[in-house]
Amino acid sequence: MAVLSPPSAAGRPATGRRRSDGGRVGRRRLAGWGFVAPFLVVFALVFLAPIAYSIYLSLYRDQLIGGNHFVGLDNYTQAFQDHEFWSGLGRVGLFLIVQVPIMLGIALLVALALDSGRLYGRDFFRISIFLPYAVPAVVATLMWGFMYGKRFGLVASINQHLHTSIPDPLSPSWVLASIGNIVTWEFVGYNMLIFYAALRVVPESLYEAAEIDGAGQWRVIRSIKIPAIRGALVIATIFSVIGSFQLFNEPSILKSLAPNAITTYFTPNLYTYSLSFSGQQHNYAATVAIVMGVVTMIVAYLVQLRGMRKEA
Repeated sequence: MAVLSPPSAAGRPATGRRRSDGGRVGRRRLAGWGFVAPFLVVFALVFLAPIAYSIYLSLYRDQLIGGNHFVGLDNYTQAFQDHEFWSGLGRVGLFLIVQVPIMLGIALLVALALDSGRLYGRDFFRISIFLPYAVPAVVATLMWGFMYGKRFGLVASINQHLHTSIPDPLSPSWVLASIGNIVTWEFVGYNMLIFYAALRVVPESLYEAAEIDGAGQWRVIRSIKIPAIRGALVIATIFSVIGSFQLFNEPSILKSLAPNAITTYFTPNLYTYSLSFSGQQHNYAATVAIVMGVVTMIVAYLVQLRGMRKEA
């Protein structure tokens, strides 16, 4: 009769060790969630909660009799049929198509000039071009608004001393271009810094290889520098697209200087502000804000998708 020997220690399952390892992994996961929890709480309170509340408001309508009533998608139907909303959206769309390429083009040229190493006083020019970004938007708009004044400021002085007739920058025909000039002045330095930082990390070996092949400066820019910073170009374009759709500070401040040129629906954000604080139409203002948020996300995603496709 065979005698069964007890299983060896090596053959027994290490249940205690597994439990110990499982407990250690569980504690690590809890520690990880503990580090992430403050961000998640703040993110939920300052980002998710306002969006959820705006969606909730957009589904109701404040009526004279009975107060708030659930109306479903009626507010969205009204927004898509609102001529003032589409007028403001078309205006910021035109602003986006014209101003953003000009601003990014100037920023790219400045960044390339600084990176070339042939510009005397490079540090001085870099700080000088970036300095307007440090000026608050309110101060910058008031400063330019004073210069734009046809009865006071720079334009008035030029017309008076040189006997010229410069068109009024705050007239209905020119006010959008004037706002574009302010925004360009403010953000050229910001975008220049993004491009310049991307150019500084391009490997020097690429330039050395191009020099050996006899490539000129324009060939290096076209074939090495611009492809190398394509990611930075996409990021700056996305930021500029979002900023264009959020245009508010400049027209809001200039409205007191040009009341006939800047209406309450000059931009969608200004229209939303007017609806909410002047017209007390909080539900419809939330609807316009949600629609603009969706439009901004779609356009920004298309820009990102096109940039990534080119990069691939």
